[in-house]
Amino acid sequence: MTLTEQPIIQATEDHGHVLVVDDDPQIRVLVARFLQRHGYKVTGAPDGRVMLDVLRQADIDLIILDLMLPGRSGFDLCGDVRATSQVPIVMLTARSEESDRIIGLEAGADDYITKPFNPRELLARVRAVLRRSRTMRRAGDGRASEFVVFDGWRMDLRRRELVSPSGTLVDLSTGEFDLMVAFIEHANRVLSREALMQFAKTRNSDPFDRAIDVQISRLRRKLEADANGGQLIKTIRGAGYMFTPAVQTREGQPA
Repeated sequence: MTLTEQPIIQATEDHGHVLVVDDDPQIRVLVARFLQRHGYKVTGAPDGRVMLDVLRQADIDLIILDLMLPGRSGFDLCGDVRATSQVPIVMLTARSEESDRIIGLEAGADDYITKPFNPRELLARVRAVLRRSRTMRRAGDGRASEFVVFDGWRMDLRRRELVSPSGTLVDLSTGEFDLMVAFIEHANRVLSREALMQFAKTRNSDPFDRAIDVQISRLRRKLEADANGGQLIKTIRGAGYMFTPAVQTREGQPA
């Protein structure tokens, strides 16, 4: 579905512009009409090529991305988006295997939902992911130029930027940024998986859901790639995780 195939319903409130990427036209129309009735502007794309064209031409607030697409898969496209953008991504998958969900989260997705799905559940997930993204953005905007430093790293909370000791800007997804803030605000404290899900405002998960572990694993790899061999996020067996560096908060622009 494109803009010409499905007219946009003008809502009294603009809750955001959602890009729906799925090769099944019935799903695109179903999702578009449902989200439009709830105040969202929706654009559809049947494959990755059209998706990337839309992203170049429009301001998109969230992507609903199908896993199985003709040509490049949703996994690959998620990675492409994450290379240049932090737009939130909700992954659609027709398979319920945990490995598919984990790979999607590894690629940078913020949430996932399994087909067939209840449109109301999809709406709830869209709202939750957008709310988390916008809350963090507003919080950052309200912090003049506050940033934190730890073990040679610099993190600008307003700009949502993490810079490594070597000066490299490290790309973080919305979920990774939320998790990083949770660790920084509770440094040198043991945090259980449940506490991290609460602090980082992640999706409501079953206690045995591995989503938070995947997020931590991905964040840990990014940190330890430039940590001089040190382990910044330590696993505390049977208890949870601990962010080990000393954290200092400063005002003004980082040097």
